[in-house]
Amino acid sequence: MSVGTIHGVGLGPGDPDLMSLRAHRLLSKARHVAYFRKAGRSGQARAIIDGLLPPDVIEFAMEYPVTTEIPLSDPRYNQLLSGFYADCAGHLRGLANRGEDVVVLSEGDPFFYGSFMHLYTRLKDEVPIQVVPAITGMSAAWTATGIPITWGDDVLTVLMGTMSAKDLTERMKTTDALVVMKIGRNIDKIRAALVAAGKYDDAWLIEYASMPGQTVQRLSEAAGRVTPYFSIIVVHGQGRRP
Repeated sequence: MSVGTIHGVGLGPGDPDLMSLRAHRLLSKARHVAYFRKAGRSGQARAIIDGLLPPDVIEFAMEYPVTTEIPLSDPRYNQLLSGFYADCAGHLRGLANRGEDVVVLSEGDPFFYGSFMHLYTRLKDEVPIQVVPAITGMSAAWTATGIPITWGDDVLTVLMGTMSAKDLTERMKTTDALVVMKIGRNIDKIRAALVAAGKYDDAWLIEYASMPGQTVQRLSEAAGRVTPYFSIIVVHGQGRRP
């Protein structure tokens, strides 16, 4: 029996129209589809492809055992997630070894801070894997502002809001263009770092980029606002141009 292939498929930032033709083709013929979601939720990746799957597709929902319930610094966090990813990889490995192809959904690009990467590293030496790249959420975010993100020799830095305030500030000070992800409960720390780096007045907050409910505004105009999970902060470069 031949071994099946696991396809890590990037869905793009959220608008199905921004999905690649290859992703659409794999989804329309899929027999097995796997996707991550928070317990009790349908999952954003699954929502993006609603209506695109064959009626007889077999779905495998991978529910995170923890998201923000305990801090990243807690040893239990890595222990729980490591076991979770190992179990999910084992299920996918079993399907592939039975000759089944599996499409694993990934919001944005699979190799850009995506959960699929944790499956990829556990499976890449054991079963065939193909990865379908995609438009990132940050691309949709800066496009939504209507302003180019980088010019000439601008340096673009991507930061995670989970970093320390000190590290955020230092990185912000030394870059030309900036993207901050994983905002959520880190918003106050990010604001303070932007102020300390002298970039607060130039920062934009984009929520639900390319999705229904998209909003775009200056971060300074969103004071006190509770930011949803799908939020990105952007500071545009102002570099060399003709």
